[in-house]
Amino acid sequence: MSDIKMRQKHPSFVETGSCFDTTNSKNVNVGGHDALPQKVIDESAFCFNKKTERKTPTKFMRKGTGSGGTLRPPNRDEAPPEFPDENVATSSSSASDQKGPRRLSTDRVRNPNQQRNKADFPAFMERPNPPNTEFRRFYERGDLPVQIEHGGCQNRIAWKVAIEKLDFHHYLPIFFDGLREVEMPYAFLSEQGVYDMMQIGSSKIVPVIPQLIIPIKTALNTRDRSVIAKVLKVLQALVKCDHEQNLVGQALVPYYRQILPVLNIFIRKNENLGDGIDYGQRKRGNIGELIMETLEAFETHGGQDAFINIKYFVPVYESTILR
Repeated sequence: MSDIKMRQKHPSFVETGSCFDTTNSKNVNVGGHDALPQKVIDESAFCFNKKTERKTPTKFMRKGTGSGGTLRPPNRDEAPPEFPDENVATSSSSASDQKGPRRLSTDRVRNPNQQRNKADFPAFMERPNPPNTEFRRFYERGDLPVQIEHGGCQNRIAWKVAIEKLDFHHYLPIFFDGLREVEMPYAFLSEQGVYDMMQIGSSKIVPVIPQLIIPIKTALNTRDRSVIAKVLKVLQALVKCDHEQNLVGQALVPYYRQILPVLNIFIRKNENLGDGIDYGQRKRGNIGELIMETLEAFETHGGQDAFINIKYFVPVYESTILR
């Protein structure tokens, strides 16, 4: 049974936030920090009063103790060497009469085999992603001219109105807001609708770019790997949709401040398989590779000011054009 790989089940929300739902939707901020585990705040870091421990003759570094300048902490089971302490007067009870080995102040007690607490890395933790998108609300209300056309091989969207006749200022931000959906049919309709609108109405996208920044930033702030991968693929198609005119890519440069910080956090999240083979690479689910591809597309289609702005927010990025 251990060889069977179980596919992760996406969470299903009861409260949809729509006008037809009778349940009370919880007021949760998208990408908020309220649900994250809180660490104990060291008050001495913000004031001049610092608590110190009284030093005694027994608390100093001894030969054979410590980490030796390395990053490897000793195991919990490793007993420190016992040396006679000439600075402390011997008591009536010898060291052998004490229970267990004598511990020094320099000994580490953390077990490296123990899994690290997720609270130590809050930047990579998933943020709340409540089902309160504008796309879900408009779709359940029947205000979007889309429906699913079930095909033999794959599904697609059946548009009730020609895409050329749509008001992109109204509909395109709604579809972009649905990119952070993880439930069907909202996730499929929003993603495929964005691709269809970018393919047919590429000439109408440049004036709508300022309205797309907040939905893109909100989706990235969820820190959900599946949502981030979906948004990165959409961003790559977005900068290439105007057929080498590079107007969309140049229009995105002033908004790198809202998009690139999350990409800088996950840029090193690559799959280290050694000499193994990633049989799922055709699905393009590796976050690190997707981020590098997205940044390269930004630089290629963003004009002469793209690289310096990318370098400001992602310092580890190196240009693929300038040599």
